[in-house]
Amino acid sequence: MKSEQRPVALITGAAKRVGAQIARSLHAAGYDLALHYRHSRSEMDALCAELNTARSGSAHAIRADLADVETLPRIVADCIARFGRLDALVNNASTFYATPVGSVTPAQWDELFASNARAPFFLAQAAAPHLKSVQGAIVNIVDIYAERPLPGHPVYCMAKAALAMMTLALARELGPEVRVNAVAPGNVLWSTNFIKAETAAMVEQRTTLKRQGSPEDIAVAVLFLLKDANYCSGAILPIDGGRRIYI
Repeated sequence: MKSEQRPVALITGAAKRVGAQIARSLHAAGYDLALHYRHSRSEMDALCAELNTARSGSAHAIRADLADVETLPRIVADCIARFGRLDALVNNASTFYATPVGSVTPAQWDELFASNARAPFFLAQAAAPHLKSVQGAIVNIVDIYAERPLPGHPVYCMAKAALAMMTLALARELGPEVRVNAVAPGNVLWSTNFIKAETAAMVEQRTTLKRQGSPEDIAVAVLFLLKDANYCSGAILPIDGGRRIYI
């Protein structure tokens, strides 16, 4: 397929972990990629080299701080300048840390909402005209803790809840041309956080599938929502092995 005919996806927070796996999965499915990162330059360089070796000119890195709202339209513009189109936006980037009540600062509130809610909205707003022109789609990476709060993390959970509501609101606002859905991961990366940390035995007890998930599980769901779920919009798909039943 010629480069101008291949679909293009913009993925935020794509340098490593779940974001990098989403990038690899979409690339293997034929997407060209605009890959956002902030600090992880070496990881992004390696990922772009890997993808461009597989298909020349198919991956383009964009460095930006998502907390700077004025730079968000530039990210979309950079993607359009490089590839000439935009078919998919994956809002994956996320800031996560504890904010126990009694110690929360306005700066922490702003930081957590900036990456988890504000940036996804303004990126979607900037991307919407381009997505509408090609009947494109948005996938937001939410969290199962958007529905049930994680102890010690109220601001993060509220920000992810805002992203979940944004998914529903944008599905209504941007339809019928643009489909907007979300993936809500459960335990897909072993955590060092003492509240979330689990042993294999605990994962077995707290999921119906009785096993740990993986970034690949999230990537499969994202690709499904972008490519195959043509009559799906406003949906939040839990990828948690049935974990939400137990928490």
